[in-house]
Amino acid sequence: MWRARYRDENGKEHARHFKLKRDAQRWLDEQTAAIVTGQYADPVAGKITWTRWVELWRDRQTWADGTRDAATTACKSVPWGDRALKSIRPSDVQSWVRAEQRRGLKPSTIKTRLNYVSMAFRAAAADKRIATNPAEGVSAPRQRRAAAAMQLLTPEQVRAALDVAGIFRPFVAVCAFAGLRLGEAAGLRVRDVDFLRRTIRVEQQVQGSTIKEAKIVPPKYGQERTIPVPDELITILAAHLAEHGGSGDDLLFRNQLGRMWNRNSAGEEWRRIREAAGLGDVTLHDCRHSYASSLIASGCDVVTVQHALGHAQPSITLNTYAHLWPSAEDKTRAAAAEFARTVLDSADPARTEGTKAQVRSSAHR
Repeated sequence: MWRARYRDENGKEHARHFKLKRDAQRWLDEQTAAIVTGQYADPVAGKITWTRWVELWRDRQTWADGTRDAATTACKSVPWGDRALKSIRPSDVQSWVRAEQRRGLKPSTIKTRLNYVSMAFRAAAADKRIATNPAEGVSAPRQRRAAAAMQLLTPEQVRAALDVAGIFRPFVAVCAFAGLRLGEAAGLRVRDVDFLRRTIRVEQQVQGSTIKEAKIVPPKYGQERTIPVPDELITILAAHLAEHGGSGDDLLFRNQLGRMWNRNSAGEEWRRIREAAGLGDVTLHDCRHSYASSLIASGCDVVTVQHALGHAQPSITLNTYAHLWPSAEDKTRAAAAEFARTVLDSADPARTEGTKAQVRSSAHR
């Protein structure tokens, strides 16, 4: 037997026995090369199970509760929970992705889950528990383009929704005319509305899908913001307060039982509204998309739309709404058309006078 041994970066000795010298030397060369190139992973550390590693990795993150829950759901959905971390291969990850697709999960959901799983593997590689991330390069199902997947409500559809919304009318209005997310609208306080300056301040949101889970947390990405809003929305909110009362830190919107709206209760109310208004399968979040579309159609730039929507980066705004901005071809055509109108309109008086002179001359003859 041949015994090959080496010491890792921490001075810990590792050894294996081989029947052939060349096998021992090959293994030793592989381990030495991995240490030199920074790709070394402790073989003992890689024996930890996937489930245990995810627990350790998740508990040291500074995530919001929603992010933590999403990561937990994603990492529990894999079939290799009891296996050693170092035994998981790219083929295992790709097979899991295909299985999720066969279950009927949306491509966007699968992509989100794959991202969290990849993050866990990447952290394990950084911690020298595995040499590489087996989820790297694994492809998720193709998603529909934003232009095809996004549903925008027409003015007539928004009006129809508001007409049948009842107590939920002001809630729908702040989503459609201020672009608030569901949780941000649910978390609005009376003092967040400045009726004199016609602005809404977003400083918090309701997170959670049920009465038991719902709680007040900072807005998504921590993006507190002040949104200029139209007089029409201010009028709707003023009438709402006059009827239902409230002041200061009181929540602006509450349901029929006096409780704050959560994701489930607001979603159920919206489904009632869209059925009554005949809106098909549009979501309350589509009101926010429609608001963004109105800003873009009015000529607002990317940064303006980003700030209004509370996106952390302009790239998020572009990735979501790039198809709504005019293309270079559209801008070129519009600019040329404006120039042509200016030239031709300025020539019209002279052309008109010339035509009149010709008519008079013909009459005299």
